[in-house]
Amino acid sequence: MNENDEKPFAELGVKQWLIKQLFSLGIRSPTPIQKGCISKILEGHDCIGAAKTGSGKTFAFALPILQNLAEDPYGIFALVLTPTHELAYQIADQFQILGQPLKLRVCIVTGGSDQLEESLKLSKRPHIVVAMPGRLADHVSGCDTFSLKKIKYLVLDEADRLFSESFEGDLETIFAALPTNRQNLLFSATITDDVKESKLLPLNKEKLITWLESDPQLTVSTLDQRYVVCPAYARDVYLVQTLRKYRETKPSSHIIVFTDTKKECQVLSMMLNAIGMDNVCLHGFMRQKERLSALTQFRSNLKCTLIATNVAARGLDIPSVDLVVNHKLPLEPKEYIHRVGRTARAGRSGMAVSLITPYDILRLGEIEDQIKTKLSEYKIDDDEAVKVFTTVSVTRREQEAQLDNEEFEQRKRNYKVKRWIMAGVDPDAMEAGFEEMRRKRIKAAKKAKLAKIKDIQAQIKAGETGSQDTNRLQPSESEDIDANIKTGLKKVNKSLMKKDERFKDVIGKVSKIKRKAENMKLKQNSREEKGSNTKKKKVITK
Repeated sequence: MNENDEKPFAELGVKQWLIKQLFSLGIRSPTPIQKGCISKILEGHDCIGAAKTGSGKTFAFALPILQNLAEDPYGIFALVLTPTHELAYQIADQFQILGQPLKLRVCIVTGGSDQLEESLKLSKRPHIVVAMPGRLADHVSGCDTFSLKKIKYLVLDEADRLFSESFEGDLETIFAALPTNRQNLLFSATITDDVKESKLLPLNKEKLITWLESDPQLTVSTLDQRYVVCPAYARDVYLVQTLRKYRETKPSSHIIVFTDTKKECQVLSMMLNAIGMDNVCLHGFMRQKERLSALTQFRSNLKCTLIATNVAARGLDIPSVDLVVNHKLPLEPKEYIHRVGRTARAGRSGMAVSLITPYDILRLGEIEDQIKTKLSEYKIDDDEAVKVFTTVSVTRREQEAQLDNEEFEQRKRNYKVKRWIMAGVDPDAMEAGFEEMRRKRIKAAKKAKLAKIKDIQAQIKAGETGSQDTNRLQPSESEDIDANIKTGLKKVNKSLMKKDERFKDVIGKVSKIKRKAENMKLKQNSREEKGSNTKKKKVITK
């Protein structure tokens, strides 16, 4: 390594020992977000940084933190908050690798492990604490063996997710335990107004650097984004065929499949394993050891398919991922951006395939508007899909029957009750209060959704007739919201399909697939009936 080699990072103010560590990792030059943020953080600025996934955000804050720690080493020097277990472990690993010359001590606080053990580690004053808000708030409230009053840096990684309502109470507890004189560093692939103007975490506006990626396209150009149209009832069948088709050309490829709920994730994993498609799953109701084991198996090529909920959508850096599949489209475009960002990282190529039904056209359009890219079709042979329809459907039902629904619900309740007891509140009263809040949120969300659907209907009508009926925009209290949402969505999606050349024939295609599947089922039943009759005749003959 010579002086010219060091120059790109040295110009940002990064010291030689850190550049040497970067070179040992094969990193020769800074990424755009690192160029935009490192020098300003070293100068003492607060920072908001937003860039595509896989753009080097972690090193953008880790490098200046470690450089300043080396000049004045003590613990606890920096606190990094993150929304998921997996991301916490990944960030801790990256700090450990960069900080080897310092004999860096990093403590991970995420839950899923013994709380007393975590308390002991915190009491030893590690240099860096990487934590999830919930478990750290528990320690702050119930433990006096450590202090956060001397930290120099507070980092919020995946800041937009951390500022969601579910983390609000925990963040208030943590922030109250921090010194006012510190640097705040907020990073994410998507930055919302909640991040920029948070009342929870006011930033130093006089010394604030906001670095936003100049490229308006929120997904990388090396990502090939596709869709597969399928009937809603045959989504699993088309998932199986998508995986099989991709593996025909890339047998040892790494594939990550996203779905929307913990239960769906578990059932999909069980179903695919049952039909010979080896995989591991990752979701929030798994124990910490199980989650780490699943990721280790996936990273080390022992298992080449990972089925996951959104816990794997943010920040996880698994460079070998070739394909991301959306079993179901996420509700928010930004979650789509995070999901597909698991592939095509750091200049590599990758593919993302989303399974869509005739009910998903509106949601797909919202995603395409956000990413400024139109998805193209990933063609699946419908006849081949129909052939495995019965096998996949039956296997799915068998795995659902095996799954213990009560255990899933009990794990969820046990976690909440434990948190409430530790906070010194009545679990029954809290549960009743949360249930009431949940009902109100659902009701408000449904009203907003119905108003949005009616607004879109009015816009479509205005485009067709040149006039707009504003009386249709507001839902009345007497309306059956669920029925109106369903009917409204159906009409909107149908209208949007007619306007988009890609989807004009979707209804006909879906009807055709349904007929083929029914005929296939009738033939199979007929064969089974004939086989049964033959057996009966043999018995009578004997």
